[in-house]
Parts: sequence; structure tokens; C-alpha cells
Amino acid sequence: MTREKEIYKVTLVGSAGNAALLTFKFIAGVMGNSSAMIADAVHSLSDFVTDILVLVFVSISAKPQDTSHDYGHGKFETIASFLIGLALVAAATGIVVSGALKLWAWWGGAELESPGWIALWAAVLSIVIKELLYQYTARRGRKLDSQVMIANAWHHRSDALSSVGAAVGIGLALWLGQHWAVFDPLASVVVGLMLMKVAYELLKTSINELTESSLPAETEQEIEQIILSFGDVRQPHNLRTRRIGNRIAIEAHVRMDGRLPLETVHERATTIERKLKERFGNNTHVTLHMEPF
Repeated sequence: MTREKEIYKVTLVGSAGNAALLTFKFIAGVMGNSSAMIADAVHSLSDFVTDILVLVFVSISAKPQDTSHDYGHGKFETIASFLIGLALVAAATGIVVSGALKLWAWWGGAELESPGWIALWAAVLSIVIKELLYQYTARRGRKLDSQVMIANAWHHRSDALSSVGAAVGIGLALWLGQHWAVFDPLASVVVGLMLMKVAYELLKTSINELTESSLPAETEQEIEQIILSFGDVRQPHNLRTRRIGNRIAIEAHVRMDGRLPLETVHERATTIERKLKERFGNNTHVTLHMEPF
């Protein structure tokens, strides 16, 4: 199975789970009169929307390089991760605002209705299913080195975490009685703030890639060590690195004895390039500029 088809398969499994859960959560939230569960359902809806984004953008990013995209279309996968982060921010903001309004009404003396047991059972079911989807998607995402799949996996886990918050709030409201029904909207606010943090991490990673941020220092040190593992090369410098979707680009200047034949220098550059691709993937873009010393 190709990488693109594998991503499609994993995403479709997640979208099926999201579709079933968001339907059940909305019904449970309305029937159980739970703002925390309705907020959780909105989050599941955002998960379903991001699944669609993944399916659309992965098909584009899988296209090979062409005359208009010399480095391929990998950045479209990064754009999808960025949009997922934005969707999560929107969902989290809506959850926080809705919960805060109910808290303000309660503070002003309004009586809040206690949630029903169906809302609690919906939250527990969501925790189990979404954590399973997170484990499945994250594992496949790491194997395929897909940032958008890993981002989508965290969307699953954030939904599981929001369901934990909803379950706690709904459970306390049920256990302590109607006077403490405020725990339900309070839980929705806490859930929203947790989602904000997850969204920040996703946006930070995708923005770094879109703005051509360098690879981590330890990765660049490893690249230099691979180059220096060949005894006839010296002083790798002007190292530049970046990520292009699910692959990376490496550019470096390397010095060799200026008296060596051009063919020998070319063979060494090819060997270094092959070694780097063995370590970082066959799709790694490597450009070496050979200089005499």
C-alpha cells in the first residue's frame, strides 16, 4: 500500500469514528441538557472537518515535483496541519465563550439545570474511542513520517481530553446535585483552555515549517557527523536545512583535496548524498557544493 493510500485509510477510520461520535454527543448533550457535552460535540465536529482537510491536502502533497514545484508539493501537507490548528483554535474559542457565558449567568443568580446521565455515558464512550483513534493514528503517522497525520492524531487526543473534562464536570454536577450544576459549564471552559494549548503547539510547528525554520541543532550536528565520517572530506560549512512536508532538504559546502580528479570528487559527493538519504529517507533533497582546500 502506498503512503498516500495508507494515510487515506487511517483518516477514513478516524472520520467514521468522528461522525458516529459527534452525532451521539449532540443527541446526548441536548437530551442530557449538558453544555459540556454539546461543547464536546462541537469539538468532534471540528475533528470531522479536519479529516476532510487531510484527505484533500494529502492527495495534493503526494504529487511529484513538476515545472511549477521543483521541490514537490510537500508543503501542502504542512498547510493542512496549519488549518487543523486554526480549526482547533476556533473550536476551543467557541467552547470557552459558551461556558463563560453560562458561568456569568450563574454568578448573576441564574439557576442552571443539572445534566442527565446520558451525557456522562457519552463522555465515557468518547474517551475510550478517541484515545484508541489517537494511538492508531499517531503510530501510523510516525511510521509514515506524516506531520499532518500526527497533527490529526493530537486532534483525536484533544477530543479525548475534552471528554475527560466533560465527564468530570458532568459527574460532579450529577453527584453533588442541581445547586452545583455549575461544574458542567466550568468543565467546558477548562476543556477549551486545554484545546488552546494543543492548538498552539500545532500552529507553532506548522508555522516554523512554512517559514523555512532550520531543523533542530542535534539533527544538523548529526548531518555534519555523517559528512565527516568520510576521511577524505574536511570542514563542512554553510549548512542549511529545512523541512518540506514529510521530507527534509539539506544543503552544505564540503572541502576536498583540490588536486583530486573531478570524477573522484563527484563520486564522493554521490556517496555522501546516498548516506544522508539512508539516514533521513530516500526523498531527502541533498545539495552539496564541493570546494578545494
